[in-house]
Amino acid sequence: MVTPRLPKSATYSYGPSASQRVDAYWQPAPARRVKTRGGGAQRNGVGAAGEAAKSASRPGVLIIHGGYWLGGSKDSWKYFARKLSDAGYVVLAANYRLAPKAQWPAQRDDALSALQFMKKHARSWNLDPDRIVVLGSSSGGQLATQLGTRGTGTDLVRGVVALSPPNNPFLAYKDGALTGASLQQRKLRRAVVDLVRCVPGSADVTGEAAQCWKRVEDADSTTHASAGDAPMLLLHATGDFVPVTQSQGLASALRAAGVPVKVQTVPGVMHAGDMLNVDGITAEILQWIKARTKARP
Repeated sequence: MVTPRLPKSATYSYGPSASQRVDAYWQPAPARRVKTRGGGAQRNGVGAAGEAAKSASRPGVLIIHGGYWLGGSKDSWKYFARKLSDAGYVVLAANYRLAPKAQWPAQRDDALSALQFMKKHARSWNLDPDRIVVLGSSSGGQLATQLGTRGTGTDLVRGVVALSPPNNPFLAYKDGALTGASLQQRKLRRAVVDLVRCVPGSADVTGEAAQCWKRVEDADSTTHASAGDAPMLLLHATGDFVPVTQSQGLASALRAAGVPVKVQTVPGVMHAGDMLNVDGITAEILQWIKARTKARP
């Protein structure tokens, strides 16, 4: 694999918490050739703001990392962010507040805040704020589908790419209790409890149990699916501990609302970002993002 050329990069705060940070990666806008009075040409050296004003703005990708909502870091996506930058995208990779210290929906709130920060400061990186796709991995994939189904999702992002997203945390909770559940599935079950700070499944529909169910349902992206949501590319491996059933329900709800969605299974025992190492998958994702971020007439 060819190492992409290094882009410009910087780290920013989008909120007061130490976890509310984003890394930005972007290629500098090329200096323009301007005609001189003598008919020749010279390089027009301009600052960042001038470059943005004098060159075509670029599409963007917001990356949200995985880690069971309990850990992980934007740093793990540094190389892929550089690859996207080399392909012509402005990329922001975000951290967010983690469970159990932060209760749902803090994680979604942070993903939304990172996206809003990206749009607000778009000119700093020569970004077109109306041409952004969100890419999420594992629990970050669930956050990505939450953004894509937030209100009218296309008002926020052009599309969603989610790798092994546990879109239905209650389903993950139940799968983790099955006979033969893997260590990862049992860990995901415990992570769901930490995320919503309660044990789902109580027959009680009052008091804290009712509030628990509200959080569990809110964390299920399927419950937010509606017309106008962002198109999605949802990928799982055949041997993934987050099975493709986690995306099939969401896909059905989106299709019923008229939203384009593709669910794809990748052969092998792997999870989330591991699928990027499978021949053709990265190229497919890049092509999908390119199609969704074309400039509109």
